[in-house]
Amino acid sequence: MLAAGELKPDAGQKRILENLHRLQDILIGYEDRMVVKDSFLSRLFSGRRRPDFPKGLYIHGDVGRGKSMVMDMFFESAPIKRKRRVHFHAFMLEIHRAMHDWRYMGNAERVRLYGSDIDDPIPPLAARIAADSLLLCFDEFHISDVTDAMILGRLFQNLIDCGVVMVLTSNRPPDDLYLDGLNRDLFLPSIDMIKEKLEILSLNGPVDYRMERMQGIRVYYHPLGEVATEALSKAFWRLTDHEVADRSQVGPEELPVQGRTIHVPIADRGVAVFSFKKLCAAALGAADYLEIAWHYHTVILVGIPRLGPEMRNEAKRFATLIDVLYENNVKFLCCAEVAPEALYPEGPGEFEFQRTVSRLIEMQSQAYLAKGHAV
Repeated sequence: MLAAGELKPDAGQKRILENLHRLQDILIGYEDRMVVKDSFLSRLFSGRRRPDFPKGLYIHGDVGRGKSMVMDMFFESAPIKRKRRVHFHAFMLEIHRAMHDWRYMGNAERVRLYGSDIDDPIPPLAARIAADSLLLCFDEFHISDVTDAMILGRLFQNLIDCGVVMVLTSNRPPDDLYLDGLNRDLFLPSIDMIKEKLEILSLNGPVDYRMERMQGIRVYYHPLGEVATEALSKAFWRLTDHEVADRSQVGPEELPVQGRTIHVPIADRGVAVFSFKKLCAAALGAADYLEIAWHYHTVILVGIPRLGPEMRNEAKRFATLIDVLYENNVKFLCCAEVAPEALYPEGPGEFEFQRTVSRLIEMQSQAYLAKGHAV
């Protein structure tokens, strides 16, 4: 990528990549070494001394320094089949659902699904995760919910005891996690555990590459037409170093959401392109938009029409989409038939749509564009 001009030399990124490369070497053959007679669960409860497993990494730093990029390079080349890269919020939603289901299971079903009927769901959940993924890469690690804070320490400790290697990226150093949160004192042992069990690395170079790439790019184009289409195509190239038409490099991708998938026609390096028709005329909802918001730091939406009363459902979905993107600090580029104030001038929900207009305007500001993704 350096040779192709897609990256600039960066001493901080190089240092992180060297650490990731050392971990990669340690992981060679790790799956084979973990094949033992006992199951993960039996080992966890057997009382045996835990073996020394590879130490994971916690990479923190300011927005746009390349944390997710270097982690993704590591994930793609890590010599492990059982691995997963996931946005942390999405992972915790899965944990909450699994814990809810556990509470309503009978003992027989618990044994069938998890091999245990104990009352505490966290150890068997961790063992099941370990059976599927020996390497977990968490992007945008951030604690803002008291329930997550209470679960996290025990969950991470059980995952580590099961041999799971974790690599995390975060905008905050461990000591700043859940700062000023409710009952934070109860979370402090979890911070100590993270600092003990993971290697803490800082990536804080002088350049915000994401903002640098956004410089001079308009984010809202109207009216529709060749000028707007060409401008968004150039913006995609500037953000990803790839042409929209280069389908061998830029997608498509499939995002799983609650047992189904969202088709993403064009995507690369955290930037996704959708049509208004695919996102707002189809039967999608907040859960779908959340998955998109967590997976991509930038969304480009093309073909937004002027919305009238006959398109009230589309207007409502568009408002939900903007709410979700806004609340997760997703960069939003689009081309529309008219300016934000004229998008939905009349119809059911017209008054509520004014919040959408306000957010569309704010999402064009430098202050919004400088925010960290999903923080």
